[in-house]
Amino acid sequence: MFGYIIINKGDMKFKEFDIYHSYYCGLCQALHRQYGKLGQLSLTYDMTFLVMLLSSLYEPETKVSEMKCIAHPFEKHTVRDNIFCSYGADMNILFTSYKCKDDWEDEKKLTRLAYGKLLKGGCRKINAVYGDKARRIDNLMRELSVQEKKKNQDIDRMAGTFGRIMGEIMAIWEDEWHDNLKVMGFYLGKFIYLLDAYEDIEEDMKLNRYNPFAKKFNDPDFEEETKTILTMIMAECCKEFEKLPLIDNVEILRNILYSGIWYRYEMVRQKREGSKADGRQGVKNA
Repeated sequence: MFGYIIINKGDMKFKEFDIYHSYYCGLCQALHRQYGKLGQLSLTYDMTFLVMLLSSLYEPETKVSEMKCIAHPFEKHTVRDNIFCSYGADMNILFTSYKCKDDWEDEKKLTRLAYGKLLKGGCRKINAVYGDKARRIDNLMRELSVQEKKKNQDIDRMAGTFGRIMGEIMAIWEDEWHDNLKVMGFYLGKFIYLLDAYEDIEEDMKLNRYNPFAKKFNDPDFEEETKTILTMIMAECCKEFEKLPLIDNVEILRNILYSGIWYRYEMVRQKREGSKADGRQGVKNA
């Protein structure tokens, strides 16, 4: 379930993209610092959003530097690094570990099994540092896995469980913004879970894998109902987001929540509609 919380680069100013990318690089450096090159392999744009959101809300001391790296060996680039890069790195490793387990159980990918085992040491450290939060996330992940094995078709329950996981991750501290971040994370998690299911539904049906949309996929109103559900969920997420007193980089965050996060949905929907149109044309010409 990675790769959904991204920017719409076409709607961003060059300066905004540079700032966004500097936090991405900061997360990458935190992964390397805390988990080595194996940790860097887990780098995602999804956690970059979390790092930027928390940085904008709490305004921590942030180190800004210029450096070269393996990905950019010939030209220096800006890196922004702060405590939330470290937190994002921890959560990224934890999430990747669960994703590896999920990929192994679903598709028997040996590479994911091996990578997951290599991350176990890091996960033990994370569990020790985050205690109750890590246990709550683990319990919710286990609950989600059990219900998926039962092929539970209660869309709201399944998406809600993943939403609670995201809520735990986004609400970093027990403070005045805890509830807003938790609710925002809840709806963002629901959106990601259902968007992932929407994207995978055709392949899951062919391979007889679990998908919460399995019973609804062949309904004539499936596409419109799914769009309505996703729109309503993101409206609630954005409502909580707008309650936060954000100033720094708020337009970048809005770009992600109001535009970037819909990119994969639009791509999948257009591809699906194109396939259906080609099928109708083929029948017509037969």
